[in-house]
Amino acid sequence: MRNKEVINIYCDESCHLENDESSVMVLGAVWCSKNITAKVARDIKAIKNKYGFNNQFEIKWKKVSKSRQELYNELIEYFFSCDYLSFRAVIIPDKKKLNHEKFCQSHNDFYYKMYFYLLRNILYKDKQYNIYLDIKDTQGQHRIQKLREVLHNAHYCFDRNIIRQIQHIRSDEVAQLQLTDLFIGALSYYHRKIQTNEGKLSVIKTIKELSGHNLDCNTLPSENKFNIFIWEARQWG
Repeated sequence: MRNKEVINIYCDESCHLENDESSVMVLGAVWCSKNITAKVARDIKAIKNKYGFNNQFEIKWKKVSKSRQELYNELIEYFFSCDYLSFRAVIIPDKKKLNHEKFCQSHNDFYYKMYFYLLRNILYKDKQYNIYLDIKDTQGQHRIQKLREVLHNAHYCFDRNIIRQIQHIRSDEVAQLQLTDLFIGALSYYHRKIQTNEGKLSVIKTIKELSGHNLDCNTLPSENKFNIFIWEARQWG
């Protein structure tokens, strides 16, 4: 039996807490073959160096500005030029519409359901996966255990033969996770309808142009490069 290809998935979320400053919640993932991860890191390092930033400079949406928009636009262009990099996001446009009580769930339950919706279109039985999550807080180990439980108990046979490991990593150490932060930040900013940062608007424009999507609608479930699923509360609760 041939060895299965191993895929690394780098997950992050924006404004996932029930009561925070934003009504928009976004979960996202960038993924690529494990064999190509070192090359991606080198390529991103070279782009940062081109604009005068060393390897310790962390790519983050909150750092996007007019003075840095060329750097961030080139990173977006790099992503879309690489056949071996993919992205998927689940967007909850308005957390205020959620009715957890009606559906007998807590916000934490809902959070893990959204992670399931994020990952179900990425995982295939003919491959194996390492899933990496950005470290957020002291509840990290519980988050890993719960997500593993949700995936293993799903009706899609996401068993231990498919998921090799789920673990936390530091975003400042992993370039692919920084790309995830960049994309989910852009989607959150766009769906919050903010228009105040010229650099961020430039990056969003580049994403629209290169993806061929207006960011307001779902992509086809089969879209493998830049996949968006907008979750509608009126349908699901």
